[in-house]
Amino acid sequence: MPQDGNSSSQQTEDTHDVEMIDDDISVITPKTHPPDREDSNQASTSSPRNSSSDMVELQVHCNNKIHEIKMSGVATVSDLKKRLESVCGVPVCRQQISGLGGSRATSSAALGSLGLAPNAVLRLKAADQLMADDEMAERLTTSYILRIKHDEKEYTLTYPGTKTVQEVKNDIYSLTDIPARHQVWTGWPTVTGLDDTVLAMVGLDLPQHQLTVKRAPSNNKKEYERIILESSDSENSSIEEIEDSGDVFTGEDDMFVDLVHPERLQPLMSDHVEDEALGCIEFAQRFRTRYGPNTPNFFEGTLQDAIKEACLKPAKERKLLGLYLHHEQSVLSNVFCAQLLGCEAVLQTLATNFIVYGWDLTHPDNNNMLLNSVANALGPVASMTIRSIPMDRLPALVIIMRVRSNTEIYSVINGNVGVSELLGGLMEALERFAAQRDHDARLERERDARQRVKREQDEAYQRSLEADRAKEEIKKQQELERNQELERAESERQLEEARKEAARSAAAARVPAEPAAASDVARIRVRLPPPHHHLLERRFQPHDTLQALLDFLASKGYPQENYKVISSWPRRDLTTESHSSTLKALKLYPQETVMLEER
Repeated sequence: MPQDGNSSSQQTEDTHDVEMIDDDISVITPKTHPPDREDSNQASTSSPRNSSSDMVELQVHCNNKIHEIKMSGVATVSDLKKRLESVCGVPVCRQQISGLGGSRATSSAALGSLGLAPNAVLRLKAADQLMADDEMAERLTTSYILRIKHDEKEYTLTYPGTKTVQEVKNDIYSLTDIPARHQVWTGWPTVTGLDDTVLAMVGLDLPQHQLTVKRAPSNNKKEYERIILESSDSENSSIEEIEDSGDVFTGEDDMFVDLVHPERLQPLMSDHVEDEALGCIEFAQRFRTRYGPNTPNFFEGTLQDAIKEACLKPAKERKLLGLYLHHEQSVLSNVFCAQLLGCEAVLQTLATNFIVYGWDLTHPDNNNMLLNSVANALGPVASMTIRSIPMDRLPALVIIMRVRSNTEIYSVINGNVGVSELLGGLMEALERFAAQRDHDARLERERDARQRVKREQDEAYQRSLEADRAKEEIKKQQELERNQELERAESERQLEEARKEAARSAAAARVPAEPAAASDVARIRVRLPPPHHHLLERRFQPHDTLQALLDFLASKGYPQENYKVISSWPRRDLTTESHSSTLKALKLYPQETVMLEER
């Protein structure tokens, strides 16, 4: 939204697609529906998009003709422009294309990366005059100052050259509450397709351009409202009868048609509501039926339940409570509900930070029920605050927050405001609420810390008493367990020694007798592992097997399960060899030195 007075040229981002298709021409993709004509009841849908590797199919409208263009998704925008030049006869340097995908559509961008829908519709027209690259670049980067006069007020707004005229009109709506379709302007240059044209190509005066805007005259609005109300009471009446009545409706009547329909005239709440929770649920359902899905998510329950949900939780989980007060007889109700509460920014703010509670004050009984609920929940001062709101200021949004230990009304936003004022009021309340919530959260943390310390001290004292009472028992138990562990370890040691001794005896029994010293014997030296560092020497017959050597070592306390037998050259672990191989076959004859290594 533009800002008055000191708006700077930094406002270069906008929501319209302004495409630089080539270096010398700007391409504008206008909005399909201006904000004041969008149907709030129509849910947004999405279409499948082309990927960069698929074929891109386009329908190009040019000079009242439709050209079907098929190109690869990897083709660039520059390739498309050349194709359009050959098909439509419009030179590349004069092409203005709408609908190609916004600022992403640079000359080198692939068509498949622009997210175009299948059979996307493009509109091609030739620029009124050829413009040099440097001149176009200069115009697009220029900031345009518009001095717009409305009634007794004058607004000074600064826009980038990429802003469209339609976007300016939409911004003026938020400042003056005059929908774009009801705006009558003087001062715009005469340009074909003015609304879709960016400011850089309109031909504005520099450094400032003077404009005037006023509301289009309206006729017979009250008569139209009377006819609509009468038609809702008669099953045989129809819109055609209204059209045949001979009256001409313009200006505000058009807006009234957008917002009020015969089927929407059902009150948002039944008369004489007896159950507050059921009345609130009925209000939420009928509000959504009348104004469509783009509406706040109203809390369904009693006001006391809403206060508990918003204000009485731990500080870090709290939200603001927005009490929306509706009145069917207020002329502001339809615009406030459809346009202000239907604004995406307002909806997002309410959904994220508020619990919204709605109520219809139209019937006196329902009015009194709410006032009693407010008095019971918030006190008589809050009830008097709501009672004092005049009907011509309704609808209203009452903002309630938890301040210190009290739940109270912070502010009241009346229905005679614009979107910017509504958002400003919500943001102001949020800032105050955030500061108070942080303060309360800090106090809660400090209180929790004190309680935790006290609780820990009490628990420590109880544990100390229990420890003293159980001290002897624990000592006895530990002593018993220690003795049992020593006995178990000694028993295991003895069993292990017995097992080893039995294994040594069995191995010694299997070792063949040592032959006498002679030339035809295998002398085996065994280097023991640290810390022994001495040798064992034994003679064997050449035909004795490796198992005999391993049994000899096991009889000396070096079983193969715990030790590897390594030959010096080539280095190898003899325990991995076949135990039935002879010493001669293993080249341990006539003599060899082997080493023992722990596994």
